[in-house]
Amino acid sequence: MVKHQPLQVYERQLCLSCLTGIYGCRWKRYQRSHDDTTKWECLWTVILFGTFSLLLVWFYFWWEAHNDYNEFNWFLYNRSGEWSDGTVPILATTAAGLTYIAFLVILALCHIAVGQQLNLHWLHKIGVTAALLTTVIGVISVSQTWGEEWDVVSISLQATGPFLHIGALAALTALAWLVAGQVARAEKTRFQIIVLLIYLAVLLSLYLTPLSISSPCIMERDSLKARPVVIGHQGAPMLAPENTLLSFRRALQMNVSGLQAEVAISLDGVPFLMRDRTLRRTTDVSRVFPERQYEDASFFNWTDLRSLNAGLWFLKDDPYWVVQYMSERERWMVGNQTVCSLEQMLQLAARTNLSALFTLRRPPPDHPHHLDWVNLTLATVLHSGIAQNLVRWSEDWDREQVRLEAPGFQQISTKKQPLETLHKKGISKLLLRYNQATARDVRTYAAGNVSMTLYTVNEPWLYSLLWCSGVQSVSSEAPQLLKKVLSPLWLMSPDEYCLIWVATDLISFALVLGIFIFQKWRMSGMRSYNPEQIMLSAAVRRSSRDVNIMKEKLIFSEVSNGINEDNGFDYYNNQDIH
Repeated sequence: MVKHQPLQVYERQLCLSCLTGIYGCRWKRYQRSHDDTTKWECLWTVILFGTFSLLLVWFYFWWEAHNDYNEFNWFLYNRSGEWSDGTVPILATTAAGLTYIAFLVILALCHIAVGQQLNLHWLHKIGVTAALLTTVIGVISVSQTWGEEWDVVSISLQATGPFLHIGALAALTALAWLVAGQVARAEKTRFQIIVLLIYLAVLLSLYLTPLSISSPCIMERDSLKARPVVIGHQGAPMLAPENTLLSFRRALQMNVSGLQAEVAISLDGVPFLMRDRTLRRTTDVSRVFPERQYEDASFFNWTDLRSLNAGLWFLKDDPYWVVQYMSERERWMVGNQTVCSLEQMLQLAARTNLSALFTLRRPPPDHPHHLDWVNLTLATVLHSGIAQNLVRWSEDWDREQVRLEAPGFQQISTKKQPLETLHKKGISKLLLRYNQATARDVRTYAAGNVSMTLYTVNEPWLYSLLWCSGVQSVSSEAPQLLKKVLSPLWLMSPDEYCLIWVATDLISFALVLGIFIFQKWRMSGMRSYNPEQIMLSAAVRRSSRDVNIMKEKLIFSEVSNGINEDNGFDYYNNQDIH
């Protein structure tokens, strides 16, 4: 009788080879290990997950900051003197970095799931370090130069919070499979308890997160206020060159309720519309007056201003990627725009019975109209023929004198002030950036008969959020987008949200509990098998093409030993006979 040792089977573990090869360049079987990860590699794993979290927040920030991309580009222009879309490289590099780091995180989690030792390759370590340092530098730079924009994160969470909570809960529930496997495989009770407590603490905090989520869109439908009216800031600058008559006409087509612009005073005392200090970005001053292109726009007289083209730059730079969709006639109209005066804008608003909101920029000290700039603007407004009740006056300088000469103006303040102060000054409206007023502020001022106009609101989600907050009007550079928002993007009652919250938590808890029970049963079942039986069953299930079998035949047989002994006995007997 011959007895064979069970066959030793080596499978082609292609997925495992790719997993360890891509993550740590360990493509060979002998390079892999089930030993505990070293402390150094554990530190790199923590750095990897920290980098992923930071990049995720950074990407979310820039995604939600889309509302203010134009403001960011304008800020860069004022610092560098050259106009370019600085958000494109930031978004591209952030998306690429996040994709790369997320891929490494998935590979790391897969290593943990299959019990492989973590060993991040040095090239990946360089990539993680570069991504971390770049993101940190970006965060610091934004905090120092554009710090107020961080408010968009907390504001946007009011719109996305309920949905991000459900997504985070789904991710953490899926992570239960990995955690349960680690707890079931672990041999140290202390390690099991620590991992389990950490996971349950995070899970419990996520279950209770909705207690801290506050959104104005969680309200009874009957409490929803009227749709905020939209004011075209610089007209419709995404459809036509900003602060031109064509831009204001495009805004009228988008059903705006008012027009808004920034006003400067020319050298000969004519108020005109210009956002920048110089004329370089929005006119062809570098071609017509190359020696004066860096001068303040206020030092040009109206005749010189009228000679400049204010539309060709839009066709050349195409800042909003819309030129390719224009017809030949539309391009001709855009290319023949000139600098617009305040009186032209007011006359257009008067003909269409729209309100006019403008902010004044005082001329430099050596300007001939440095002292009488308010009087010049007031005289222009009164001469334009627009009804006084359609004019929203925002300048604090000589406000009392303006109220006496034009008592019908709607007085508006650009600073948040107590109600008593506003009433004393006869101010009935506020013009604030959207991050300077909360839903409570809106309700408080509305109760005191002071309405709010918030700027600059370009994204539907922000418009919907302010609608639910009760804001009366918004200033927008994208009225064509807000025109399509006929109702808030989402609205639910507190009872509906509570039902969704409880149901989501219960489903997650049931799934987590089931995963832990299944993983414990699965691991206990695997321990009850003999390892040799597992290898044999694997060999039976797979075809010879899928496995390479290395046979080691060790023959232990009493019969064979007996045969050898008999042969030896016959040999000695033959020797004796001979």
